[in-house]
Amino acid sequence: MTNAYHNLCTTFTRLSRFEHLSAIAGWDMQTMMPAKGNVARSEAMAELNVLQHQILTNPQVGEWLQQAESETLNEIEQANLREMRRHYHNAVLLPEALVEAKSLAGARCEHAWRQQRIANDWNGFAENLREVVKLSREEAAIRAQAAGTSRYDALLNLYEPGTNSASLDSIFGDLKQWLPELLQKVTAKQAGEACLVPQGPFDLEKQRQLGLQVMNLLGFDFDGGRVDISVHPFCGGVPQDVRITTRYNEQEFLSALMGIVHETGHARYEQNLPRAWLGQPISHARSTAIHESQSLLFEMQLARSKEFLPLILPLVVEQFGEQPAFEMQNFIALNQRVKTGFIRVDADEVSYPAHVILRYEIEKALINGEIEVDDIPALWNEKMQQYLGLNTEGNYQNGCMQDIHWTDGAFGYFPTYTLGAMYAAQLFHAARSKIPELDRNIANGDLSALFNWLQTTIWQHGSHYSTAELITQATGESLNPRFFRQHLEQRYL
Repeated sequence: MTNAYHNLCTTFTRLSRFEHLSAIAGWDMQTMMPAKGNVARSEAMAELNVLQHQILTNPQVGEWLQQAESETLNEIEQANLREMRRHYHNAVLLPEALVEAKSLAGARCEHAWRQQRIANDWNGFAENLREVVKLSREEAAIRAQAAGTSRYDALLNLYEPGTNSASLDSIFGDLKQWLPELLQKVTAKQAGEACLVPQGPFDLEKQRQLGLQVMNLLGFDFDGGRVDISVHPFCGGVPQDVRITTRYNEQEFLSALMGIVHETGHARYEQNLPRAWLGQPISHARSTAIHESQSLLFEMQLARSKEFLPLILPLVVEQFGEQPAFEMQNFIALNQRVKTGFIRVDADEVSYPAHVILRYEIEKALINGEIEVDDIPALWNEKMQQYLGLNTEGNYQNGCMQDIHWTDGAFGYFPTYTLGAMYAAQLFHAARSKIPELDRNIANGDLSALFNWLQTTIWQHGSHYSTAELITQATGESLNPRFFRQHLEQRYL
């Protein structure tokens, strides 16, 4: 290994150890930390963020990156160097003071949001959000100037390198052409089909046990991770120690269960990233949309399929006892029910893209300076009525305050959910083509062929390839939204 490249590897290994601490401290902040610990924790994490920023933006790192260009590197090392360069250029643009201010404002906004959401307190939330938006716009302006793009595209590129709003507008524009009619057809079809709703209450400890059984079925490594409770479900931690969360409701168990399935998809990806490269940027997950493709492949393609649902029904009955809603066909119908609702994380896969497009259009206008924070509720309500036929006027809790993403300035994240759903459909179609007996295997409780295929095509590659290269190698073509439409029509019509 040559000198400059070796020095870079040492630096990035050091950074990864700080990222590890930051990830676990962040997980604790959202799950275990008592409320009065927030200010001290926020300050400690901001300090850690500044330290990581200092290490990464040290002029010496820039010099090593230049020197490494002329060193003899193999193909893996070159890919790693490319990712190092991307991380460095993303970081070096931002002044230290902005990194610290963003970290503190995000932590303050997120912590207050937990109670403000419950209280439906838009005014209190908006006050903190204005500061987050102001700092996010500052960041976006700096990045946009360097990249020669719009402010929103500059932030989008942090989550989904190589994607821009022009391509999203085209993909989502196409979706808006056919999705409303499909949604109408499916709901009309299902209106004539009886579907019994399970009768609660559902004991929380039994729900937890059910979640653990399903995680086990999905291959989660409990020696390398755990599941807890948080206000908003997430997957965090590091590949060696993956932390997932869900939230429980005594009256209804499927949201928590499918939340666990979704986060387990994220976790399996993290747990199977290339161990030989850990500590290096090349070992990271490829992009946010690829990450979402794994969680949505688990939740939508696999877990809501008529092949998989019979595997978990006996586990459901074991925990909650027999009842008419747990008859096999009813249980399948229940998990494939399409019904417009206020909450994105509880949405079915047909109406889900409407939730994403709504957020994408609002956050893009917000970051590009076309609207202000005070415009969000009215615009949210207008789009909610237009896309889903629902009124959120005055209902901030189930409207524009329901998500955690904007609280810490994660603008550019939302579109990756629907891109992820499209990648998931394309990947599952490719898996079926490659493994003709896949559906039969799943019905028999053998998920190994699917997981081995994902390991070979996606998980083991980390950030070795670009998103387009990764998907083309796995499926034979770059992103093709046709597979998503095809999947929805086949399952629901």
